[in-house]
Amino acid sequence: MIKKRLRAQKICFFLLKVAVAINGAALAIIVYFIVSRGWRAISWEFLSKPPTDSMTMGGILPCIVGTVSLCMTTILFALPIGVASAIYLNEYAGQTKLVRFIRLGINNLAGVPSIVFGLFGLAFFVIVLDMGVSILAGGLTLGIMTLPVIIGASEEALKSVPKPYREASLAMGATQWQTIRKVVLPVAFPGIITGSILGLSRAAGETAPIMYTGAVFFTPDLPSSIFDEVMALPYHIYVLATAGTNIEATRHLQYGTALVLISLIFGMNLFAIIMRAKMRKKLKG
Repeated sequence: MIKKRLRAQKICFFLLKVAVAINGAALAIIVYFIVSRGWRAISWEFLSKPPTDSMTMGGILPCIVGTVSLCMTTILFALPIGVASAIYLNEYAGQTKLVRFIRLGINNLAGVPSIVFGLFGLAFFVIVLDMGVSILAGGLTLGIMTLPVIIGASEEALKSVPKPYREASLAMGATQWQTIRKVVLPVAFPGIITGSILGLSRAAGETAPIMYTGAVFFTPDLPSSIFDEVMALPYHIYVLATAGTNIEATRHLQYGTALVLISLIFGMNLFAIIMRAKMRKKLKG
């Protein structure tokens, strides 16, 4: 019996290692494919100038600024609401039927296609609230799309805080909110930030939600307010690859823009990992 269990364990571990190797190989192939075709387009001019000559020349500065603006708007909207929702669900709400129904709705929202969020943003933010195609409308749309990820990650981080921490704080006379603010949140914060930035990284690469709400085909001007329309890296890639005036002539620009977008997302994820490591080290110290 023990030999059978050990054999089954070895088989499971082997299958897990194969799965990891397949995922790693797929990622390496994709990154190599993009880097090998896009590095030639990377230059100071490419990163610091707007597109010219019907977007067949020039750079992608408006796209970079637009993507960063949309990401900042997204996190400023989604992070406070997501964390507050997670605190209520985990610390106050209990295990009622209503709470289970809310969690089911959050899980379902996490699986909704991004194009649906884009259509919602177009109908509600752009038309009903009359925001027009703007950074604000696009950021709020991406924020709603990111909320389920942030709520889920924040709730799991709060659940990971040991129960004795709460009991010790309450036993010393602290209120429940003081316990959450002074004890629970500092311990859970590394996980909250990590999940939030991972959700933001996903939003940064989305095309469908912003093509209706925040991004435009072409604008050489940098945004001056949250009500301006912008270019964005994922939408720019889509435009160059499908609707450009000379698709083959811009092939290197497509891969170069994709390389910049991947680098931006990689930087966000690396920042999340470093922040989590520093916060955990500070808590242990």
